[in-house]
Amino acid sequence: MASVGSWLDRYKADHNHPMNHATHIVGIPAIVISLPLFFFYPYWALGLFVGGWILQFVGHAFEGNRPSFMKDPRFLLIGPLFIVDKIARVLRLKR
Repeated sequence: MASVGSWLDRYKADHNHPMNHATHIVGIPAIVISLPLFFFYPYWALGLFVGGWILQFVGHAFEGNRPSFMKDPRFLLIGPLFIVDKIARVLRLKR
């Protein structure tokens, strides 16, 4: 069984381009926030969800590769952890 760290390493290997990082930093939180928002504001949630996914695919166009989840759907859970990891590094909560 692979560790979370090894999954993050595999995810990071597919996300090297700075534009891909930028689109993921905005797009992934938009997608995650949209999920519970569907119960209260479905139109806003739909906009966030679709906009977030558009950003993901734009980022991968810059990167020149397919999104990781197309190789393995478990990467849909690793993407949000990637963002949490980046924030933790910026805040120096993790090395």
